[in-house]
Amino acid sequence: MTILVTGATGNLGRLIIDRLLARGVEASSIRAGARDIAKASDLAAQGVQVVALDYDAPETVAAAAAGADAVMLVSGSEVGKRAPQHQAVIDAAKNAGVAKLVYTSAPKATTSDLVLAPEHKATEEAIAASGIPAVILRNNWYTENYAADVARAKETGVIAASVGDGRIASASRVDFAEAAAVVLTEDGHLGQVYELGGDVAWTFDELAAAAAEVTGRDVRYTPLSTEEHAAALEGAGLDSGTIWFVTTLDADIRRGDLAETDGTLARLIGRPTTTLVDGLRAAA
Repeated sequence: MTILVTGATGNLGRLIIDRLLARGVEASSIRAGARDIAKASDLAAQGVQVVALDYDAPETVAAAAAGADAVMLVSGSEVGKRAPQHQAVIDAAKNAGVAKLVYTSAPKATTSDLVLAPEHKATEEAIAASGIPAVILRNNWYTENYAADVARAKETGVIAASVGDGRIASASRVDFAEAAAVVLTEDGHLGQVYELGGDVAWTFDELAAAAAEVTGRDVRYTPLSTEEHAAALEGAGLDSGTIWFVTTLDADIRRGDLAETDGTLARLIGRPTTTLVDGLRAAA
């Protein structure tokens, strides 16, 4: 069975390939799709097939998918462009007759007001319309998303945000990558939509405590209003679009959009998810 992994040189894509290899998949059966194949030389050295795959160049996507039995569609990172980029992968997978398509989506993508949900909703709908047998992995936040906050806190002793008491059920990328490897290699998952999150939904007070443990200094969480947050970001030189995105995302967290966890991720990977402290320490 040939498995195509898109975005293979990204943080998650690389980990998915690593976990596939760890589960005994032959390197020659894994096809790593990358925009810049030079960045995948280490994968090629392990015997992984490396192919050009640019989400914005459908002909490369079609060539990469040809002959694949399964496609791991790792969602693109270019917000605002992802729906057509993902559509190119879906079209290529359908034309190639793949037997399984796995997609990394967002929590409750089809019903959530999360600022990032619309493109994931459109992708899930496109997958359903294609008729390709699929598994949807609705990944919550990656703990590594907060590595930069911890790095700043090492210097300032402060983590500031406008999330209020909102909680985040994050897990490490390796946890989500392991789940992807499981559903790619095991039967019984087709047609499933999995809401995946860490075992513990934490607050920013707990994030500050974890940052203190990782950095070895006192760290406190400073809650801001949306207006205070926007002013601080403007003072740091961010543009208006970025300020809107960051403060809207914090409002989503404050509302509870990333707080739910039911243990599905731990059940899929057969172990507890990585703790907040361990995830931050590894990222640092």
